[in-house]
This record gives sequence, C-alpha cells and structure tokens, in this order.
Amino acid sequence: MVDILHRVGIVSAPESVYAALTTQRGLSGWWTDQVDGEGAVGDTVHFRFGEHGFFDMEVLEAVPGKRALWRVVDGPQEWIGTQVSWDLRREGDYTIVLLRHAGWKEPVEFMHHCSTKWAVFLLSLKQLVETGKGRPYPDDVKIDDWN
Repeated sequence: MVDILHRVGIVSAPESVYAALTTQRGLSGWWTDQVDGEGAVGDTVHFRFGEHGFFDMEVLEAVPGKRALWRVVDGPQEWIGTQVSWDLRREGDYTIVLLRHAGWKEPVEFMHHCSTKWAVFLLSLKQLVETGKGRPYPDDVKIDDWN
C-alpha cells in the first residue's frame, strides 16, 4: 500500500480549519461547489466534480480542531476503500494540516494526478481560511485533461 502525503500551514486557529473540513459550507468553499452532507461521524459526504467524477466519503472520525477521517465508499475504483485523514495542530501563528490519503494499492498514474490535485486543493483550503475565498471546482487550477 502507498499513501499520498501533504503538509500545509494556515494562518488561523485549528477550529476554523476544522470547520472548513467538516461543514458543507466549508467544503464547498475550497474543494468543490457540489457538496452534499456534513462531517459528523457516520455521515456520508458526497462530492461531485461535473463530468470529471465523484467521491462519496463516510466520516469515520471527527475530533473538533484536531482530526477528521474519511473512508471512500464510492467513486473511482482506485479510491474505493482508501482513507483520507486530516490531522491539525497549532504551531505558532499557524495551524499545520497533515493530509494523508492512505491505502492506494499501487502508485498508478492516476495517483500522481490525485497527489497534485490534493496540493492544488490544499492551497485552496489555505486561501479560503485565510482570505474567505478559495478556488473550489470548477474554478480550481487545471493541471491536465483529467482536470
């Protein structure tokens, strides 16, 4: 198994970052404007990306200001069964966000694409929390024909 790992610092309190990761309003402000659901344990959150696909995530953990953990229950075959974790900690003026997209069976080319897109969307999360305006799909940075 292989994982995608990213780290970003956001000038904000962990509670603000957590809200952007666990509310429909927050998620639609940085990842995709097509979100249905909230981030409570046991909920399934549905993310849509127009003709580029979708992801359905079951919320496994939700620790305010500290951690969110999702399991992919539907979407691209390579994603199903993988887990996306968000670990938050305060470091000076920053909330450090550690993203782990764990459980990929092998590092296929689509994983390379997804790793870059996670970085794009993490910067969108940073923009949203720090300035009030992110760049969610469909206004995100395009990197190739996959989106």
